[in-house]
Amino acid sequence: MAETAQSFKGLDAYIKTSRNEFENKLGDFVEIPTISMEPERQGDIRRGAELAKQYLEALGATTEIVETPGYPVVFGRIETAPKNPTVTIYNHLDVQPANPEEWHKAPFTFYKNNGRYEGRGTTDDKGPALAAMLGARYAVENGIPLNINFIWELEEEIGSPNFEHFVKPNVKRLQTASVLVSDTIWISRAKPAVPYGLRGMMLLTLTLQTGAKDVHSGLTGGAARNPIGELCKVISECYDATTGKVKIKGFYDTVRQATRQELKSFLDSGFTAQGFRKAHELKALRFDDEASVLKAVMALPTFEVHGITGGYQGPGVKTIVPYQAQAKISCRLVPDQKPKELFKLVRDFVKTKNPDIKVEFAGALEPYSGEFSGKYADAAIAAMQFAFGSKPAFTREGGSIGAVVTMKKYLHAPITFLGLSLPEHGYHAKNENFDWRQASGGMKMFVSYFDQISRL
Repeated sequence: MAETAQSFKGLDAYIKTSRNEFENKLGDFVEIPTISMEPERQGDIRRGAELAKQYLEALGATTEIVETPGYPVVFGRIETAPKNPTVTIYNHLDVQPANPEEWHKAPFTFYKNNGRYEGRGTTDDKGPALAAMLGARYAVENGIPLNINFIWELEEEIGSPNFEHFVKPNVKRLQTASVLVSDTIWISRAKPAVPYGLRGMMLLTLTLQTGAKDVHSGLTGGAARNPIGELCKVISECYDATTGKVKIKGFYDTVRQATRQELKSFLDSGFTAQGFRKAHELKALRFDDEASVLKAVMALPTFEVHGITGGYQGPGVKTIVPYQAQAKISCRLVPDQKPKELFKLVRDFVKTKNPDIKVEFAGALEPYSGEFSGKYADAAIAAMQFAFGSKPAFTREGGSIGAVVTMKKYLHAPITFLGLSLPEHGYHAKNENFDWRQASGGMKMFVSYFDQISRL
């Protein structure tokens, strides 16, 4: 099913002449701080949605900003013929917050230098969204018999809490033969990767109040309970921070173990522990061997402490015993774990260790598991090999995309992940960036994929 470069008339020239347009559109996108996590950015979210609508309308799509109880979804459709199959392209346009002090340049000012693009949102997920859009334009203009839906979400970074309010009432007009998601990461620049699974997530907080106010440690220390210390003790009983192993009985009972074939595919991704450390600026890892690291990231659940608050946070040491402390926790989940079941397990365990701790559910996403064989997987392999010159590995993504679980539930269509981001692009990190090699290769990949699935 693989195509040759000659199969697509003028594709390389089209991509070359699209470069300025891609860079200009990406720059305009990046300079709108569409931070869904910050309520004061509502105006920026709206500006981002309006600009996205303009981009899709210029493409020839019938476009609408669909309201939800939260932030809107931008929906566009290009219909080439009613009889043609439909592919739905999903991306998100909201971004993570950015601390300017951590960046070497302003995070919401677009910079380009010799094919490297820097700014919050360049790789997650505005750059890949534009690459998919420009690939779709070529497909339509060159007669590939495919109808194309665009779903551009603006709440992915906060777990897609209102995405179901968009999908459920619109199931009929969202009917599709397949879904393409371009919001995932390769393991190495040298080797393309096609994820077929996503970890789920369960969020919770642990809060302990042992008094009515902070008190003097000279007057009360030794007798007064310290909520920070008690929380730390319970957390250490939940999991081993050295190995990451969760100690809660039953936590791993429903985990679907990775097969030998899956582990081999993970290792074929070009992964190295050294490269992983470098890309994420980590001083050390829990494991030295590649197989253990990959299993930990792709195929096993986690227990992570994201923050502990309480007591004095200013300069120097203020000798008080705090009256309250809170820990923010998440568990990444794998097939076939259920978030609500895991929450109950963690809550009951914590209560047996310290009944005074208040355990509160803070949100969840189901894990997702797809196929890494069959006609859509074959099309993904051929498209990536055509564009990047290398057969991809099939991996599982360590992160979560809430919208994918919702689309699986309501659209009942196969979902393929064709991402373009690399570890060194700085997903959710300082100095986030993207590059023309991935963008241009992505356009070529999307065209090949569209052509193949139009003929299935």
